Amino acid sequence: MFDLLVVGGGVNGAGIARDAAGRSLSVLLCEQDDLAAHTSSASTKLIHGGLRYLEHYEFSLVRKALQEREVLLRLAPHIISPLRFVMPYVSGLRPAWMIRAGLFLYDHLSKRELLPGSRGINFRTHVSGTSLKKTLKKGFVYSDAAVQDARLVVLNVMDAQERGATILTKTRLIAAKQGAQHWDATLRSTTSGETINVQARCVVNAGGPWVASLLSGALNMPAQHQIRLVKGSHIVTKRLFDHDHAYIFQNPDKRIVFAIPYENDFTAIGTTDVDYSGDPSKVDISEEETAYLCESVNRYFVTPVTPAQVVSSWSGVRPLLEEEIANPSAVTRDYRLELTIEKNLAPALSVFGGKITTYRRLAEEAMEKLQPVFSYMKTESWTAHVPLPGGDIKNADFASFFNHFQQRHPWLPAATAKRYAHAYGTRAETLLDSIYSVDALGELFGADLYEA
Repeated sequence: MFDLLVVGGGVNGAGIARDAAGRSLSVLLCEQDDLAAHTSSASTKLIHGGLRYLEHYEFSLVRKALQEREVLLRLAPHIISPLRFVMPYVSGLRPAWMIRAGLFLYDHLSKRELLPGSRGINFRTHVSGTSLKKTLKKGFVYSDAAVQDARLVVLNVMDAQERGATILTKTRLIAAKQGAQHWDATLRSTTSGETINVQARCVVNAGGPWVASLLSGALNMPAQHQIRLVKGSHIVTKRLFDHDHAYIFQNPDKRIVFAIPYENDFTAIGTTDVDYSGDPSKVDISEEETAYLCESVNRYFVTPVTPAQVVSSWSGVRPLLEEEIANPSAVTRDYRLELTIEKNLAPALSVFGGKITTYRRLAEEAMEKLQPVFSYMKTESWTAHVPLPGGDIKNADFASFFNHFQQRHPWLPAATAKRYAHAYGTRAETLLDSIYSVDALGELFGADLYEA
C-alpha cells in the first residue's frame, strides 16, 4: 500500500514525488516511457519569468515564475546557469517605451539577488551587435537562466528515490478502481508486458499531454478542465555567433523567437506554437515550422539561416489550459490543480497546464491540497531550501566551484571536466573517487563519454 501513486515522469510528476517523499509519504511513480521522455525534454530549456506574458497581463504568473527562477538558481546551480538575453529594437513593432516598461516590471516584480538587471545597449559597441544586421542600432539586454531540462527531471526523481520513493519507468497505468479507502491500480510493463497490481490511498495524475485521456480512460473520472495541446518546435544549427548571450527576436505576428547558445558548438532556435491533435508521443517538426523559424531569425542576423543548415530539431506538445483564445501563443502557461474528493471514495489529484520554471511551486501547492487527505504528513514546506542532488554548491557560485574542481583534477580534459561539473555538480567527486588519470576512466566512446 502506497500513500501516493504518481502517474507521469515529467517535471511535474517528478517534483510532486520528491516533495511527497520528503514529507514521509510512501510514493510510487510510474512513467510509460522514460523520465522526461516527452514535453519535459522538449522545452526551450529556460528557467524564466516569461517576459512576453506581461503583454497578456499575467502579472501573477510572471511574479511566481521570477520567484522560482531565484529559488532554482540556488537549488541546482550546476544545471541552471544565468543567461543574458539581447532584444533588438525594431521600429514598427513594440515601441521602446513599452519594452522599457516591461523590463522594469521584469526587474522589480520579484526580489532579485543572483542576476543583473536590464539595460539599453548600442549594437555598435556591444558584442551582440556583430552578428546582427547594420540596420539594427540599439536594443535591450536582460537576464534569465538556461536549464538542462531532462536532467532537472532526473535529479528530482533521484532525490525522491533517495527519500524512499519507488520509481517504475517503462510502466503504464492501464486500469484503476476507486474504492472507499484506496485505489486498486494495474500497471503494465511496456517492455515485457507483465502486469502488477498496487494499492494507493491517492492517485496523482501528472500525465501532461495525457492528463485528459488518463481521466477518461484508466481513472474513469470526469475532467474539471479542458486541455489544449500546442506543439512547440526548435531547430539546431552550427553556432551562429561567437559570444555567450542569447537573442530574443520580435516577429511581425507579435510572437517572439529565441536564438540560444546550445551545447557549446550549436545554436538552438525556437519556438513555434501550433495547435496539435495527434499522438503526443509521435510529434515532429514540419517543413512550415522550419521555414518559419529560419525566416524569423533572418530578419535579424547578417548571415541567413536556411533549412539545409539545420542539423537537428526537437518538438514537444504542451498541455495548456483551454481558453477561448484563437492564438495559441496567447494561451496561459499557468496551471490548475484539481483535487477530487467524493464521499466514500479515495481521492485523486490532477495537474492541468504548467511550465518547467514553476514545477517546484506546483508540487508544493499539490502537497498543500493533499494535507487534508494525509493527516500524518509533514506540513512544513521544504523543497525551496534543499538543493537537488549535486547542487549543494557554496553560495550557488558555479564558477568558483568549477575552478576548484579543475584544480583538484588537473589531469581531466577541460571539456570533460566541464561536462562532469555541469551534469553531476558536487557529486562529480564521487564519480571520480580513486580515479587519478584519463586512462583510469576506461574506453572513450566519443563526445567526452568514457566507460567509467
